[in-house]
Amino acid sequence: MESFLFSASIYLGAAVIAVPVAARLGLGSVLGYLAAGILIGPLLGLVGAETKDLQHFAEFGVVMMLFLIGLELEPRALWDMRHRLIGLGGLQITLTTLATMIGAMALGFYWSIALAVGLIFALSSTAIVLQTLSEKGLMRTSGGRSTFSVLLTQDIAVIPILALLPLLALPKAMTLSADGSIDRHIGDEHGADHTTLSLVADLPGWGVTLVTLGAIAAIILAGVYLARPVFRFIHASNLREMFTALALLIVVGISFLMLLVGLSPALGAFLAGVVLANSEFRHELETDIEPFKGLLLGLFFITVGAGINFAVLERDPIAILSLTAAVILIKGLVLYALSRVFKLHGQDRWLFTLGLAQAGEFGFILTAFSVAQDVIPVSVSERILLIIALSMLITPLLFIFMEVISKRFRGAIQDITHDEIDDEGPVIIAGVGRFGQIVNRLVGSAGFKTVVIDHDIKTIELMRRFGFKGFFGDPTRPDMLRATGLANARVLVVALDDPAATLKLVLYARKERPDLHIIARAQDRSDVFRLYGAGANDIVREMFDSSLRAGRYVLENIGLSEFEAAEAEKTFFAHDRHAIRELAEVWDPDTPSGENKAYIARAKELERDLEASLLTILEARKSGD
Repeated sequence: MESFLFSASIYLGAAVIAVPVAARLGLGSVLGYLAAGILIGPLLGLVGAETKDLQHFAEFGVVMMLFLIGLELEPRALWDMRHRLIGLGGLQITLTTLATMIGAMALGFYWSIALAVGLIFALSSTAIVLQTLSEKGLMRTSGGRSTFSVLLTQDIAVIPILALLPLLALPKAMTLSADGSIDRHIGDEHGADHTTLSLVADLPGWGVTLVTLGAIAAIILAGVYLARPVFRFIHASNLREMFTALALLIVVGISFLMLLVGLSPALGAFLAGVVLANSEFRHELETDIEPFKGLLLGLFFITVGAGINFAVLERDPIAILSLTAAVILIKGLVLYALSRVFKLHGQDRWLFTLGLAQAGEFGFILTAFSVAQDVIPVSVSERILLIIALSMLITPLLFIFMEVISKRFRGAIQDITHDEIDDEGPVIIAGVGRFGQIVNRLVGSAGFKTVVIDHDIKTIELMRRFGFKGFFGDPTRPDMLRATGLANARVLVVALDDPAATLKLVLYARKERPDLHIIARAQDRSDVFRLYGAGANDIVREMFDSSLRAGRYVLENIGLSEFEAAEAEKTFFAHDRHAIRELAEVWDPDTPSGENKAYIARAKELERDLEASLLTILEARKSGD
């Protein structure tokens, strides 16, 4: 008991110290976990042989992560990914395997060993890459979706790879027995593997296929027909811990079933997540699984760092580091070529190239399996395991490098490819994201001509696909804004995401055109005050109108009639517009609103006025009835 508590304290303490430091430095949590593992393992020697056993347990975090990802994907979305899964993912595995195999044969390895090495290094780290994509909010980008597709294909490919590896040992291990039969020399030391519980161990090929398909069908049918009644039954108990237990049971049970039929637990969990993606209990499942996923993934990364054998590195550091760099370079070149073939551009291309350039955690499993099947010598496996760990360790740094390259690349593109604006109209719309596009559609539908300009080339290209005209350029640049027809425009709509850019544009436009009507987008009251000072005529807070409508719906459902709720909404809107003007006079940009006594006092007075106005309306309505 004492040793367990000591080890737990060491692992948790290292994580608590290293991860926040790494996050503050902008390195990401993954690199923090890896650094914590290196610190308590190779450097200080605070953990020992239990690391490998703990790593097998912690790999369950990858299973949970894929389950959560599956919950975010509807079956239709997965079907839409089929071209990426088959084409992009399949080509990546094939080309990387061949390129690495050629490199290994050039170093003198026998072809079967070289092929096994190629298959091992063809896989990337699902755990590190997906965790990093989620942290940086890149999962829904084109590069993120392509990266996920390749990772999913790799997880699926583990199954045929495990089936192929024993075949590579046949030419080396096969001999003739005394009775003339072929002896494959499957060592007795591995006999424990044959005692593992399995539903397909002694079945013929067609039987294995049927059982495997049956297990997958059982997961789908249970998710469609059984999950909802079970969820409702548990929900009716009003015991929160039972829902957590059910969520864990789903993931653990499906993982166990996949192991029984010889499939990847991660693949089964992902499939279950996709099936349950349309369930009304999806958010509860995510909430219950997320903490366990985070802890186990963190523990997995720590064990990877703690398991790095620096003794092998010390014996031949130049060779190990060179081979690690070679693996990253080979995979990077293959990925870059595929990104061009599949028309990924800019940041997406670099995300795809550098994000998948490492080896993955499945490499540890395949290497151990290859050694057990006499495919790879133990001496070679030690180097392979170290190269895998080092490449995973470098991955967060590659993401940082990707961000630097993307920023420079994006800046260069914008400087070079700004459109020539050859159109004018009475309305200029600067920024056409979620906010600006609605304005553009409404004004255009009413028969008025607009000139749309945005600094995001992807947004402009998307507009053009749907038949809307827009120009790529930076609207805060005076020359670009003048080119939109500022001199003759009647209305300027500033719908930019960046408050600083919005303020800059309003200031310039008001200076150039004192008579121009300027409508500006604001994030909060502070932005409103600044924009009023800059000369904006009408200011729209992003969430204000939608919040008013939500408040009206609340009033309608707690006793007020639709008319009463609408009147309350109108009164609140008019009062707020008046209050903003009043508060702007006492607002001080150098003093926080919570510390500005004059601002607080005036806000309290205005709030009392609002309450009195609403009560007057309601009382008048009641007296009328």
